[in-house]
Amino acid sequence: MSHRFVSNRDETIPLFESAWLERLSHVHPAVPLMVYGPVIVWTVVQGWPRMGWQAFVAHACAGLLIWTLVEYVLHRWVFHYTPRSVVGRRLHFLAHGVHHDYPRDSTRLVMPPAVSIPIALVFWWLFRAVSGDAVHAVFCGFVLGYLAYDTLHFAVHHWPMRGRVGAFLKAYHLKHHYHDDHTGYGVTSPLWDVVFRSVPRRDGS
Repeated sequence: MSHRFVSNRDETIPLFESAWLERLSHVHPAVPLMVYGPVIVWTVVQGWPRMGWQAFVAHACAGLLIWTLVEYVLHRWVFHYTPRSVVGRRLHFLAHGVHHDYPRDSTRLVMPPAVSIPIALVFWWLFRAVSGDAVHAVFCGFVLGYLAYDTLHFAVHHWPMRGRVGAFLKAYHLKHHYHDDHTGYGVTSPLWDVVFRSVPRRDGS
C-alpha cells in the first residue's frame, strides 16, 4: 500500500520570524533517505571489500545497537530535559517541545539535515577514533538505525502500521505522547526502556 505525503502545517505554529529559517524547520520525510542513502552505499563500498562480509555485518550490527542507545539517551535526557532559563526553554521547544505540542505536524517529524549532518560527522570521527578500519561498517549500521528511527517515527504518527510489530511500535510510541511522556522513550525498539525501567504500564497510565 502506498502512502501519499500530506503536509499538516495547519496543525502547528511558526517557529521563526525569518522566512528562510522557518522553511528550514520543515522537512519532507523522504529527505533523510535522500541524504543518508548515498552515505550507506559509500560505507558499504568502502568497508565491505576491506573486511569481508561477515566482519562488516558484525560491526554494522554493533553500530545499529549503538544507535538504539543514542536514540534513547537523546530522547530521554536531552529532548526531555527541562531547562530553567528562558533561552533554554526556547531551545528545548525548538528541538522537541513543538513535536509534543503538535504531534501531527508531518513536516517536523524528521531531523533537519542542518542539525543531523553535524551530529553525524561527530559520530563518524568518534567511531573512527575508536574502531579504526572498521569505521565504515560501524557507521553504516549507525546510519541505518537513524534512518529506521526517522522512518518509523513518521510512520507511527501518520501510517496505519498494520501487523503485529508495526501495531506494537505505533501503540508504544503514542502512549509516550498521549498518556505518559516520562516513559516509552524508545521509538525503534523498547530495548533500553527495559534496561532503564521506563517501559509504559500496560494500562497506559
